[in-house]
Amino acid sequence: MARDYYEVLGVSKNATESDIKRAYRKLALQWHPDRNKSTEATEKFKEINKAYEILSDTKKREVYNQYGDSAFQPGGGFGAGREPFEGQQTGRYGPFTYTYTTYGGSPFEGGGDFGGFSDPFEIFEQFFGVGSPFGRGRGKQHPIYRLTLDFMEAVKGVEKTVDLGGKRQKIKIPAGVDSGSRIRFDDFDIVVEVQSDSRFKREGYDLITDVETSIVQATVGDIVSVPTIDGPLNVKIQPGTQPHALIRLREKGIPHIHGGGRGDLYVRVKVRIPTKLTSHQKELLNEFEEEGKKKKSWF
Repeated sequence: MARDYYEVLGVSKNATESDIKRAYRKLALQWHPDRNKSTEATEKFKEINKAYEILSDTKKREVYNQYGDSAFQPGGGFGAGREPFEGQQTGRYGPFTYTYTTYGGSPFEGGGDFGGFSDPFEIFEQFFGVGSPFGRGRGKQHPIYRLTLDFMEAVKGVEKTVDLGGKRQKIKIPAGVDSGSRIRFDDFDIVVEVQSDSRFKREGYDLITDVETSIVQATVGDIVSVPTIDGPLNVKIQPGTQPHALIRLREKGIPHIHGGGRGDLYVRVKVRIPTKLTSHQKELLNEFEEEGKKKKSWF
């Protein structure tokens, strides 16, 4: 059944070119199969791209407004007897798949439009922070190599001696890279994979780490040691800190790969509840509870 392309993109029939492009970018990021793992993602993404291919082109949009989707079906007569889509290229780049359609010429010669991106693979940079697997234009393609780093190597930057095509070379990896980061050297590209670290969870350039405290520490406050990428740091736990509270440590996160500061470190407080108490401890807690009843609230 033919779909209303305006409905697919969530825009009105009077939508401007920028409205359509903005709607497409949002939906493409939401439904791209390499980000969205739902069963309907692939078909939804194809539908979004098809709608954009028609509505982003002034002539095709005029034809669609007049004749509907049937004009773009095989044998529909669009473009003086030609099929509207002259060819489709598909392939795979590492864990990513890609598809693009050409309209009577190379996409690198202005034959197609790819959702506001300068070439069909620029969307990789939007999704994954890596460049086009084919580089820009139709020039010489660089060999692509993969390199696995441990977490601290990626955070701090590292110099590595690697074997590239049988040749030993020293390369410098800048601080702040993450899995999927692509680094261009003179004659080759490196795509980085970063191993996880049990102490930290990375969110962009920010980090999250957990610190355990006792009930007493969380209640009356204390100074605790917290792991950071620069080494242990003493952090004050304020009296009355609640479980799962976040303490923000500015500029203690990941260095920005292009320079200009660092992300933040968030310390998540996990209050340790004792499972075994002595009789005396139970008595003290009961006294604490009774004392609390004399006040309106402890909080």
